[in-house]
Amino acid sequence: MARRGRVLDNWERLVRAAQQREHLGTSGAAGAGDAESGLAGAAPASLGGKAAEIDRILQAANEIEEDDPNVARILCESAYTMAQDMDPNSEGRGVLQFKTALMSVIKTKKKEGVSHEREHDIQYLWNFYSRYKRHKRVAEMEREQQDWRESGTFSTNIGEMERRAGQMKKVYVTLRALLDVLEFLVGDSNDRQSRQILEEVKRIKRSDDALRGELLPYNIVPLDAPSLTNVVGFFPEVRAAVAAIGYTPDIPRLPSSFKAPEMRKLDVFDLLQFVFGFQVDNVRNQRENVILTIANAQARINLPSGTDPKIEDAAVMEVFHKVLDNYIKWCTYLGFRIAWKSTQALNKTRKIILISLYFLIWGEASNVRFLPECICYIFHKMAEELEAIIDSQEAVPATSCICKDGYVSYLKSIISPIYATMKAEADNNKGGRASHSAWRNYDDFNEYFWSPRRVKNLGWPPKADSSFLLKPRKGKRTGKTNFVEHRTFFHLYRSFHRLWIFLILMFQLLTIIAFHDGTLDTRTFKVMLSAGPAFFILDFIECCLDVLLMFGAYKSARGFAISRQVIRFIWFGVLSAFVFYLYWKVMDEANNSNSDSMYYRIYLLVLGVYAAIRLAFGLLVQIPACHKLSEISDRYTFFQFFKWIYEERYFVGRGMFESPTDYLRYVIVWVAILACKFTFAYFLQIQPLVKPTKVIVQLKNLPYTWHDLVSEGNHNALTVASLWAPVFAIYIMDLHIWYTLCSALIGGVMGAVARIGEIRSIDMLHRRFQSFPEAFSNNLVSQTTKRFFASRQVSQDAVDLKKQHATTFSPFWNEIIKSLREEDYISNRERDLLMMPSNCGSLKMVQWPLFLLTSKILLAIDLAVDCKDRQADLWSRISRDNYMAYAVQECYYSAEIILSSLVEAEGRLWVERLFQRLRSSILDDSLFATVNITKLQLVLTRLTALAGLLIRNESPVLARGASDAVYQLYDVVTHTFLTQQLREEFDTWHTLAKARNEGRLFQRINWPRDPQVKELVKRLYLLLTVKESAANIPKNLEARRRLQFFTNSLFMDIPVAKSVSEMMPFSVFTPYYSETVLFSSSELRTENEDGISILFYLQKIFPDEWTNFLERIGRLDSSAEDIAESPSHILELRFWASYRGQTLARTVRGMMYYRRALLLQSYLEKRSLGGVEEAYSVGDLVNTQGFELNIEARAQADLKFTYVVSCQIYGQQKQKKAPEATDIALLLQRNEGLRVAFIHVEETASPDGTVLKEYYSKLVKADIHGKDQEIFSIKLPGDPKLGEGKPENQNHAIVFTRGEAIQTIDMNQDNYLEEAMKMRNLLEEFHAKHGFRVPTILGVREHVFTGSVSSLASFMSNQETSFVTLGQRVLAFLKVRMHYGHPDVFDRIFHITRGGISKASRVINISEDIYAGFNSTLRQGNITHHEYIQVGKGRDVGLNQIALFEGKVAGGNGEQVLSRDVYRLGQLFDFFRMLTFYFTTVGFYVCTMVTVLTVYIFLYGRVYLALSGLDSAISKSRISTRLLGNTSLDATLNAQFLVQIGVFTAVPMIMGFILEYGLIKAVFSFVTMQLQLCSVFFTFSLGTRTHYFGRTILHGGAKYRATGRGFVVRHIKFAENYRLYSRSHFVKAFEVAVLLIVYIAYGYTKGGATSFILITISSWFLVFSWLFAPYIFNPSGFEWQKTVEDFDDWTSWLMYKGGVGVKGESSWESWWDEEQAHIQTLRGRILETILSLRFLIFQYGIVYKLHLAGHDTSLAIYGFSWIALVIIVALFKAFTVSPKKHANLPVIWRFFQGVIAICLVVGLILLVIFTALTIPDLFASSLAFISTGWAVLSLAITWKQYVKHTGTWDSIREIARMYDAGMGLLIFVPVALLSWFPFVSTFQSRLLFNQAFSRGLEISLILAGNKANVER
Repeated sequence: MARRGRVLDNWERLVRAAQQREHLGTSGAAGAGDAESGLAGAAPASLGGKAAEIDRILQAANEIEEDDPNVARILCESAYTMAQDMDPNSEGRGVLQFKTALMSVIKTKKKEGVSHEREHDIQYLWNFYSRYKRHKRVAEMEREQQDWRESGTFSTNIGEMERRAGQMKKVYVTLRALLDVLEFLVGDSNDRQSRQILEEVKRIKRSDDALRGELLPYNIVPLDAPSLTNVVGFFPEVRAAVAAIGYTPDIPRLPSSFKAPEMRKLDVFDLLQFVFGFQVDNVRNQRENVILTIANAQARINLPSGTDPKIEDAAVMEVFHKVLDNYIKWCTYLGFRIAWKSTQALNKTRKIILISLYFLIWGEASNVRFLPECICYIFHKMAEELEAIIDSQEAVPATSCICKDGYVSYLKSIISPIYATMKAEADNNKGGRASHSAWRNYDDFNEYFWSPRRVKNLGWPPKADSSFLLKPRKGKRTGKTNFVEHRTFFHLYRSFHRLWIFLILMFQLLTIIAFHDGTLDTRTFKVMLSAGPAFFILDFIECCLDVLLMFGAYKSARGFAISRQVIRFIWFGVLSAFVFYLYWKVMDEANNSNSDSMYYRIYLLVLGVYAAIRLAFGLLVQIPACHKLSEISDRYTFFQFFKWIYEERYFVGRGMFESPTDYLRYVIVWVAILACKFTFAYFLQIQPLVKPTKVIVQLKNLPYTWHDLVSEGNHNALTVASLWAPVFAIYIMDLHIWYTLCSALIGGVMGAVARIGEIRSIDMLHRRFQSFPEAFSNNLVSQTTKRFFASRQVSQDAVDLKKQHATTFSPFWNEIIKSLREEDYISNRERDLLMMPSNCGSLKMVQWPLFLLTSKILLAIDLAVDCKDRQADLWSRISRDNYMAYAVQECYYSAEIILSSLVEAEGRLWVERLFQRLRSSILDDSLFATVNITKLQLVLTRLTALAGLLIRNESPVLARGASDAVYQLYDVVTHTFLTQQLREEFDTWHTLAKARNEGRLFQRINWPRDPQVKELVKRLYLLLTVKESAANIPKNLEARRRLQFFTNSLFMDIPVAKSVSEMMPFSVFTPYYSETVLFSSSELRTENEDGISILFYLQKIFPDEWTNFLERIGRLDSSAEDIAESPSHILELRFWASYRGQTLARTVRGMMYYRRALLLQSYLEKRSLGGVEEAYSVGDLVNTQGFELNIEARAQADLKFTYVVSCQIYGQQKQKKAPEATDIALLLQRNEGLRVAFIHVEETASPDGTVLKEYYSKLVKADIHGKDQEIFSIKLPGDPKLGEGKPENQNHAIVFTRGEAIQTIDMNQDNYLEEAMKMRNLLEEFHAKHGFRVPTILGVREHVFTGSVSSLASFMSNQETSFVTLGQRVLAFLKVRMHYGHPDVFDRIFHITRGGISKASRVINISEDIYAGFNSTLRQGNITHHEYIQVGKGRDVGLNQIALFEGKVAGGNGEQVLSRDVYRLGQLFDFFRMLTFYFTTVGFYVCTMVTVLTVYIFLYGRVYLALSGLDSAISKSRISTRLLGNTSLDATLNAQFLVQIGVFTAVPMIMGFILEYGLIKAVFSFVTMQLQLCSVFFTFSLGTRTHYFGRTILHGGAKYRATGRGFVVRHIKFAENYRLYSRSHFVKAFEVAVLLIVYIAYGYTKGGATSFILITISSWFLVFSWLFAPYIFNPSGFEWQKTVEDFDDWTSWLMYKGGVGVKGESSWESWWDEEQAHIQTLRGRILETILSLRFLIFQYGIVYKLHLAGHDTSLAIYGFSWIALVIIVALFKAFTVSPKKHANLPVIWRFFQGVIAICLVVGLILLVIFTALTIPDLFASSLAFISTGWAVLSLAITWKQYVKHTGTWDSIREIARMYDAGMGLLIFVPVALLSWFPFVSTFQSRLLFNQAFSRGLEISLILAGNKANVER
């Protein structure tokens, strides 16, 4: 009590302190204002472990506020006291605000409550506890739950049980809070009553298992205490797994000091926790993981039975081998004995202990999880320790985990020292700016454990002074391991040297043949043998690169590796010299006619033996029998050494061979590609150049128009080089063209065989619908479900089988339709028409959805009325349309059943006899003789009227109306429809006549109450009344696409689905940082500068979906503003909008469809705790109402599916009260199976005042009140972000995933219920045969859902779709598919035991996803691709977004070039797989870069010839030849142009269109893309990829570039575009333009201007695309008002001075400084210097072309040009001096500037008049000096640190500003001119948004903004 008094004394002081700090006071007031509803759950995390308890107490206070306000007040006061005790000075984040708000609540409650003495609080609370427990009938509820559990029939009353379960949980939470407060209040009180209450409270808390069981947090299985509301733990496989991990007699007992668990039995995890000191929550987490893994393995074998179920040895063995497979391979590789004597000697318990130990080590390893072999090392040592401990009688702590303070901690003893070293190395990389060779990355640390010597020297526990734990010291490197990622293009040659050697040698051989006129005689053959020395020299170059690029790793490299380098270097050096000498002798013999050719024979023998050995080795690798022999030989050092010399040998990359069938398959493909490539190269590239080359070489004494420095006496070598260089460049890259063409052809054939695109329209879907149920049942329905339905079928005839399939299919189809309605893709009417009847009634036919049958009855009536033939002819015409026949039959049978159910007595007799007569006449083919068919319409009118009444709710008035309607129907049928004979029969029927005369006929109507009859009535009414055709249902294009794809996939090759209990369990994993979770209401309504809000935009883009949304919420007549202001609908509106963006909410909804699909599938399989429930009718089986509430189905789904979103900074967001945190909490509340993992940071102050941070990895879910409930909290050794953010985010949370498979899903993805239903099938692919090895990654198709926004989005969507479908299909076929992102499905255990699902080293692993594929392949994995299932994906939709994304990917590929993974794959793949791998990864970007470089090579070659005068001289020489326009050059330039404009990129795209849309639509789509200027877009993208790829390899700088993923229709300002593209596109485009101008001005072209245009058209197109694409694809880019605003903004930005803190977006100077940041190293400066020197050629050449120079070619002329340049710079300096710097002489200086200007103009005029200088010379000089100025500027920037010392940096900056101003002006002027014409802007809008126009949208409203509409 004294404690409470002290708190009350201090509370006023705390309030005053809060008021003194305004921001805190505001927060506190806000909190107080809504405290009663929202204070619970607001306890700040800085209160530590008490925060959760305080939240629980406050929640209880809210719950019991109405029951007793005084108790609520007591609870709040206790919560306040706890917070005060934890943080008396309110120093923690948010504590002061929380306590202030809470005290305000307490005061309020005091005023409202009944006053009583505070000393009686304890007794008062105790009495309330007792009353509350009796009032809530807790004991009765516990008995009910126990009875339900023991009976095993949880599904009998789903709704009631769900309600009671929720009620129980809330009651238990409140009771627990009351007990906690009682215990806290009693505290240290000594009075007798308090002690008695305290003892009673403790007794209750010890004994009340149910209370604790419900409140202890758990993830999936409540293991720490039994739960009455969760039945997962009662499945027999789970019970068996729990028993399997239990303590057995052969395990050493735990000491008496060990605190045994109170609520469960001891198990092996308790032993491991005691021995090694694992964290409690790590143990809890992995206990559940192991139990679920073993339970699911057992379920796949069979479900255990009996009261004491057991896990079979086979299940444990399966898990044992999967988990420890990598460890066993590691031991074998290093030659270590595994930690156990033999697997056979291990009993089941020992195996489980080892499995558990591995998972516990891995689960607490944090960043060390990226080091799989380090994990193996730790496991090896700890397993050895455990082996010794298990053999003892009593367990003791492991010595390796005992800390200095005596505390046993695995984290502190083992992981923390390793983490500290890794962190020191990560800090040494300077935020990614340091070179890769300067620090050790994750791979370096891991590969340390590939050396047995190092592992032995490391000791156990790891020695602090070992090289592994050596931390970097200033100026000293610790040394890389095995590989050094030097930043150089030479890695391309080193990694893929076989490709380059092959291409170079083939070029050499083809050139030799061409120069020998194509004859293959002995002489030619001997010359071709020069390929021998060339081969060995090229191999020697690769050896030299090996030696050079290993620099930095020699200190730490294995001796084997160094020996290999040295031996190979010496071997190939000597061999190259020897072979070269032999060949020199061979050629000497060839020139000597008397030679005996001895050297020739020796030479052939040497080459033959070498080639035979290499060929033999290559073939042996492909023979399966040799694989085992190779593995056996690995045991012996002798064989290891020679194998190492032949091929590098690491722990990874061994055994990367494929089956002979697969090998033969991709060899044939590549032989065909290579044949096409070299045929083309010989006849169209090489051979046409032979004659010109021979002629040029023979020309002598050619006149040069400049001072020649290098060409004298070398046979015009530079001229020949300029001729051959572009041809050779295209020769290098055109293999990629041939691969693209071939892959498109192969992919098309494979797609056709796989039946892709068979259903490509809604009409096809209609026509084939009747085949869907059978296909669905055969593939997507488990055998369990099929057996249920089959066992309840009376017969097995064709109709019954079809009906069985339809019955099975209908619940799934209907749930798909419901999901489409929930997503607002279809309307209520469309839903009703698309829904399929259950087909479980007595109707003797299959009932199809109404959208197939609508209007068919009316058409059939028309046919019948017009029919003049026999009955059979009429039926034949009707049956031509199957669905018309179905409609007629259903109408007939339904009418019979409905009428029979409606009437009684005589009425029923009439119905029976009527239909009996009709059946007889139909069978006798005499229907026309029985009825008057022309009166059928009248009958149907009466029947329609009757059905219209019956579909309404029963009432006396309607009952009388129905009676009359039946009588009218009777009258029409009897007296009009039937023929005379039957009419008389019915009229004279005594029984019927008597009832009619007495007025009893049809007097009583049995209103339809049976659900099946009601369904028949409704369908009959719709069949008879819906007149319009349903051919366009559904109308929504996305709904159509989804249904078409789903139904098409039913006919593809799909593995048969297992039952849910037997399927593989899996997890879905999504990393999230700070992207949009859910659009807020303000975000939806906030307008941009054009007056466009997100909500307005979405309404215009998705008008039909908006209408469907309004219909769904019942607000069809409301406006968007009304909805946004409605509290009841604003949340639904936010979700509707968020589901159409790239938000986390959309991703979560999509992924939770997996759980919904499993719930449905499990529900229909009817599994119960006691086995399979049998007492079900067919109607019960297909009745899916409430399936999501079924307890067994939910438990089964939880066993099989886990969804974890890794929200890295969720903890920080909660502390900051960020809206993202609130939205994530909302997603948790709405999705029961969702889990959120995040990093929690706890800050504590040390005694010296420094802030210490502790990091925890936490997992939370929503509790019964919707608040966050912490499940696990695992302490980390430090900040987990040592590398790239995304993989580190994945790594910390992957420990919380479950199952054997894991699907990686990004934050911009979506999923669909119909696709989720196929997940069971997909997971079966892990057990299917896909080549030599089982799959480890299953590739999944993606659908890009952002393609309809704009033409740019369409280009990106089509390109991406082609890559993820046809491209991946072919890669899997060629056995080189990698993991190119999401949503692939990983073998979880395979990957978590081998480093994870991504790599995280800083910068080098910037494209983290693809390394998972590399790692899987190197570790003998197998990656497949499957296209019968798809996942949605969003892509960037604006040009700037796309450019940033492509820059990120290109930069990532640049880093891949340097990586060890690409090097090893390039080295260790066989030659043909290496080719595929190269051209589909880094090779694609190399070829892209070569495509651009070809333009430069060609133009610089032409400019060289033009400026030197050689082209004119050669053309006018005695032996004339065509240098330009020949076949070779034409082929080269055409190939380059086609690649440039994206034609070859489009080939796979077109093939995909043909497959999925048909030929006509494919052609139309391609033509449309061309009209939308897709060629401009592809050319622009070419520049983006080239720039970032090349710059990354040269200078680094690859980084994650946030693209925003938003809706991009806003206008991008000119300055923003200029900043983004200036250096990547504009500068390069102007350079190409200058080259073209110089070429046309001084070059010689035989064909004149026409020839020049044809030759340079691709270059001009490139210039145009690179300069103007950002403005062509910029919304409102040619609108005059926008253009004016852009100019003002650009000039302001250009002239604004930079400074500290000023960003590049605001100032040109700041931007200019940022653009230079990539030049960091001396190597980079040297390379930039070399590249910048190319600009000097313009001045050097042009100055000699001036008329002023005459024919003088002396160097003096060039020297005078530099003097002129210096004068120009001086004049520029004079004119740009700032007056502020010379304020003392402003007037004089301005006068001086004016005089200089006048003199300059006069001087130029005099020079033109009195000298040979001409006006064209002035323009030519400008070009020359501009180019030289840019060269000087580039050099000054490159050597910035030295230039600054000269004092000229300010002048350099001003010159640079002038260049940017000039370039910007040249781009802006054409844009401004076009903006004058309004039609240009209109045309551009149509160009950008053509798809939207075709959908009937008003894009002009969006572009023009909404303000005008609002004003009107």
